[in-house]
Amino acid sequence: MTDLLVATRKGLFELAGHDPAVTRAHFVGVPVSAVLHDPRDGTWYAALGHGHFGVKIHRSDDRGATWTELDAPAYPPKPDDVEDICPMRQTPRPWNTELVWTLEAGHPDEPGVLWAGTIPGGLFRSPDRGETWQLVESLWNHPARMQWFGGGYDYPGVHSVLVDPRGPGRVVVGVSCGGTWHTEDDGASWKVGTGLRAAYMPDGMADTPEIQDPHRLAFCAAAPDVMYTQHHSGMFKSVDAGRTWQQLTDVAPSDFGFAVAVHPTDPDTAWFVPAISDEVRVPVDGRVVVNKTTDGGRSFTAATAGLPQSHAYDLSYRHALDVDSSGTRVAFGSTTGSMWHSNDAGTTFAAIDASLPPIFAVRYIS
Repeated sequence: MTDLLVATRKGLFELAGHDPAVTRAHFVGVPVSAVLHDPRDGTWYAALGHGHFGVKIHRSDDRGATWTELDAPAYPPKPDDVEDICPMRQTPRPWNTELVWTLEAGHPDEPGVLWAGTIPGGLFRSPDRGETWQLVESLWNHPARMQWFGGGYDYPGVHSVLVDPRGPGRVVVGVSCGGTWHTEDDGASWKVGTGLRAAYMPDGMADTPEIQDPHRLAFCAAAPDVMYTQHHSGMFKSVDAGRTWQQLTDVAPSDFGFAVAVHPTDPDTAWFVPAISDEVRVPVDGRVVVNKTTDGGRSFTAATAGLPQSHAYDLSYRHALDVDSSGTRVAFGSTTGSMWHSNDAGTTFAAIDASLPPIFAVRYIS
């Protein structure tokens, strides 16, 4: 039985076993930007980027034996009287789906509902298992969106969608670079989170909430008010479902990175994969480590056992780290195509594979 789905630059891979190994590949040679196992009905979804041929969504109802191609989220035509200019590049932003950056299942009481975060900054909702998609216009048309800009990509993108398990309608999203946004009315209205600080901005703008670059958001499923974000300028925590954020300090070897995962039942436990900086996207001193906190971010332990400790140049992207539903199995992958896993909650790791394509996303099926 498959334990992990791994989305890469050249296909989607299934891994299985206590010491996971590759068992099957799908869409070989095609970039798979996002993958989802819907725990409500077991459906698998994959987002593909075909370059000139555009973005595709595929769905499998039989755990990868067969796939059905679906229409990808599509933007409406841009009105003639709307001027949409990227404030960083001073060029027009496209109104078309450049990338599906994340796929997430809706609330358990909303069967069939899916969420998709895209570049250039649109959030989409599907009511019917991906058969149709609708742009969440309340966020797309929010005046603050005009301040959003690209970071690693040319245009802003929605990369994190957290669906509150306590009841339908409460969702938090992360935008690079556009901050964190929350809704309590199923997207009818949105408010921006505060407390993040962007050290890369000019004087007087570092605290502006609408231009923040949260690299990844994650929450504790059993205590969803507790969230962590790996931000461009540090690591932050929220205890009020993303309304306000506080920076975590004294993190070694670095507080820069992209990936974060949170224990499903213990809100004090979270994992991060650090790098040197945005300008130098490799591990500090060539040593791959996983930073873990078990006290809510007051202190961190850097796990090194089983990880490369010299001449390593791995970077883990936003979605390339995951923890299973028990909180005991942790896996992550890197831009080199290397993967590691832990069966003891991230205390020690073992190599899975060093020959996969560059890894975009890792998902446990549990």
